[in-house]
Amino acid sequence: MEGTAKQEIIRQLQEKILKLEGFKPHTGILNRIDFGLADIESAFPFGTFPTAAVHEFISPTAVHATATNGFIASIVAKLMHAGNFCLWISTKRSLSPIGLTHFGIAPHQIIFIDITQDKDALWVMEQALKCNALAAVVAEMEEVSFSESQRLQLAVEKSNVTGFLHRRRPRHENTLACVSRWKIRSMASRVPDGLPGVGYPTWEVSLEKVRNGRPGKWQVSWQNNRLVHLSKETIPTTARPNHEQYA
Repeated sequence: MEGTAKQEIIRQLQEKILKLEGFKPHTGILNRIDFGLADIESAFPFGTFPTAAVHEFISPTAVHATATNGFIASIVAKLMHAGNFCLWISTKRSLSPIGLTHFGIAPHQIIFIDITQDKDALWVMEQALKCNALAAVVAEMEEVSFSESQRLQLAVEKSNVTGFLHRRRPRHENTLACVSRWKIRSMASRVPDGLPGVGYPTWEVSLEKVRNGRPGKWQVSWQNNRLVHLSKETIPTTARPNHEQYA
């Protein structure tokens, strides 16, 4: 009986820690945002994509960066469903505002800030993440240190804003204090019914690290304003224990 009581205390403490890290249990269908990630969400604690957290994306090439921006846009669109704005910061912006309409985002809902240096982009991102009037903050840059990422995570814990740190061609894939690390790779597009022409955007989504979750790999396609999973089974990445902390 004593052992059961201890286990319950540990479970409650773990749940409190997860909530502080942005992982929240389901509070009812009306309060839950449907990100359309389906099987991908099962990789996170409570089976819910964590908001009020910072997610890291790494793109080794320009082609990867384009695919990553599309995937990020599909998530940001859901966060902006209540009409709030998103701040998009970049040191080398190649994103077309008109292209965002393909993912359900009106260009006038995005505030673009173009900056030349990473250190300035990080400062803007940190200040923006403190503003709870924003739905999300996206920043494209190269290098970020662990201490800099810690400041970003502290900012979102107070404001509940969700951050997306997109690292383009970083020299090092160093550990950061983000809740997850993703890599998005473009795949051959899927053409409906084998017809000729350009098909739906298709990506290989790799969740390489996730705090207290299960990394995995999925193939998805963006069709008719939603993500469609091409395979229900995940392709495991390098094995990691479920309790691994990505900090």
